[in-house]
Amino acid sequence: MYEKRTNPADARDPAASEPGSIELRSGVSSVTIDLVRGGRLASLSAAGRELLLRSPDETDSSIRWGCFLMAPWAGRLAGGRLHLGGRTLQLPRTHGRHAIHGLLWNRPWRRITAAAGPGQVAAALACDLPPDVWPPGGRVEQRLALSPGSLTLTAELTAGGRMPAVLGWHPWFLRRGDVRVQLDAAATLETRRMIPTGSVVPVAGPTDLRSGPALGRRRLDHAYVDARSPVVVKWPDIDLTVEFEPAPATVVVHTPPASFCVEPQTAWPDAASRPARDAERAGLRWLDAGQTLRASMRLSWRLR
Repeated sequence: MYEKRTNPADARDPAASEPGSIELRSGVSSVTIDLVRGGRLASLSAAGRELLLRSPDETDSSIRWGCFLMAPWAGRLAGGRLHLGGRTLQLPRTHGRHAIHGLLWNRPWRRITAAAGPGQVAAALACDLPPDVWPPGGRVEQRLALSPGSLTLTAELTAGGRMPAVLGWHPWFLRRGDVRVQLDAAATLETRRMIPTGSVVPVAGPTDLRSGPALGRRRLDHAYVDARSPVVVKWPDIDLTVEFEPAPATVVVHTPPASFCVEPQTAWPDAASRPARDAERAGLRWLDAGQTLRASMRLSWRLR
């Protein structure tokens, strides 16, 4: 239910958004949520600066833009295969030979609430895990709260049956000028054909982001382990702090030429298909029916 206030100076009425979307405004900052294409952030304007790579057209529901929630796994799942309840579950291969980023980034979400209060606007959305694809079933809720200087996203996954569970966010940030990224993590996962082997590698040279270097020409697609909150991103005109809970966590950094991603997630990529002995080290949680996994990400910004 939308609760209308007598003085909505800090927010546009979310109920007035276009069908299939929610727009939140607080001061000179705004967020547009695309309910049809994965409940994702289609736009994040921070103090008037657009931070996200926008959709190339009105029909694109790929993983390559905006900011979406990853659930019930994050990153690649090798071969799209998962051992569950004594049998092998074959999931849709959505990235070459593999399944990627969970099941909700291209599915419609439902708006639960949208509300405006002094200095802050908020919305809540939900999406069910499809039992025909994911037999345990379950439900994911996401809440977003926007103020003039920050956006807080919280997610809760409730299991329908015994299942592995991972949550994470995948923002595609724009490159504008000389971007710097500072990430407090000393190691990355070793991969073979983009799938973690289970071994870790100390950061060195291009993979070492601890001092906040310019991204420049470095091309990363690395999962940083035991990463400490926050990550700090610096554009020429604005600084962004990315805080996440639980922490430390796995943070994937991906740096194609025109954009970059900083993806906090509660477990390694491919954690759900790794041997049981690796589950705890990888951060994987197993939930019984009715149990929940929670995570949050807070983006806060400051103009230079």
